Amino acid sequence: MSSDDRLNRFLARAEQILERIERLLPPAPPETDWSAPAYRWRSDKASGWLEAIHDPQVLSLGDLLCMDSQKAAVIRNTERFLSGHPANNVLLWGSRGTGKSSLVKALLPVYAKQDLRLIEVDKEELLRLPEIMREIAERPERFILFSDDLSFEASVPGYKPLKAALEGSLSGLPENVLIYATSNRRHLLPEYFSENRETTVVDGEIHLGDAVEEKISLSERFGLWISFYPFSQDDYLAIVDHWLQQNGQQMNEQTRLQALQWATQRGSRSGRVARQFAIDLASR
Repeated sequence: MSSDDRLNRFLARAEQILERIERLLPPAPPETDWSAPAYRWRSDKASGWLEAIHDPQVLSLGDLLCMDSQKAAVIRNTERFLSGHPANNVLLWGSRGTGKSSLVKALLPVYAKQDLRLIEVDKEELLRLPEIMREIAERPERFILFSDDLSFEASVPGYKPLKAALEGSLSGLPENVLIYATSNRRHLLPEYFSENRETTVVDGEIHLGDAVEEKISLSERFGLWISFYPFSQDDYLAIVDHWLQQNGQQMNEQTRLQALQWATQRGSRSGRVARQFAIDLASR
C-alpha cells in the first residue's frame, strides 16, 4: 500500500470519528435576534442564550393605579439610566399582587423606542449572570435584567453572583445594564430567630451577628428600595372600577358588593385580584 493510500485511509477514518463526536455534542445555541424588545434567558448544561420575545404581554402605566409614588420613582430612575446618567439597581418589595412586576414590564411600551430592553432572568439562572453580561455588554441598547419573585434559601448559591454583580466585584455591571428585582420580602434571604442570639451590644451600639449581616447586605446592594403595601378598600374599588370600564361595564352597588366578596374570598385586596374580578364578571 502506497503512502498516499495510507494517508487517504487515515483521513477517511478521522472524518468518521469526527462525525460521531459531532453527533454527541449539544447543538450550538441559536443566534440572538436583537430586534425584539424583550428576552428571556434560557440555558442547558452546555450553554445559554437569549430567547427573543417580540410581543411581550404587558400592562400600560395608565392601568397601574394607586401607586403614583412608586411609579414616579421607577420612571425617574429609568429615565436617568436611558439618558446615560448614574442610576440605581432597584428592589421592588412588598405585598403580593400589588403591581411590582407589572410596573417593571410596563416600562417597555413607553421606552422601547429609546432602546430600552428587558431581559427576564429566573432566580435559578442567576448563576449565569457573568455569561449574560458578556453577551450584552457591547450592545448599544440599554438593558434591565429583571428577576421576579426573588428570594433565596440559605443553601441556594444563586445569590452570590447577584451580590457580586450589584456591588463587590471588580468588573461590576456594564454601563448599559441595571438589575430590577421584585420580592415579597425586603431581605431576600430567610432570617431565623436563632440568628438574633449572635447580636451583641458594644458601648450602647447594636452589632448584628455575621449571619444576619450577610443576609441584610444583599438587599442593601440595591440602591433603590420601593415598597408596596396592601390597598385600602377605596383603592381596591377604584381599581375594580377602572377594569370594569375597560370591559365596557359600570360600577354599581351590586358589583361593588360582589367585588368586596371576591376580595374576601381571595384574602387580599390587590390590583391583581381587582382585575381578576373584572374579567370574571365580564365572562358572566
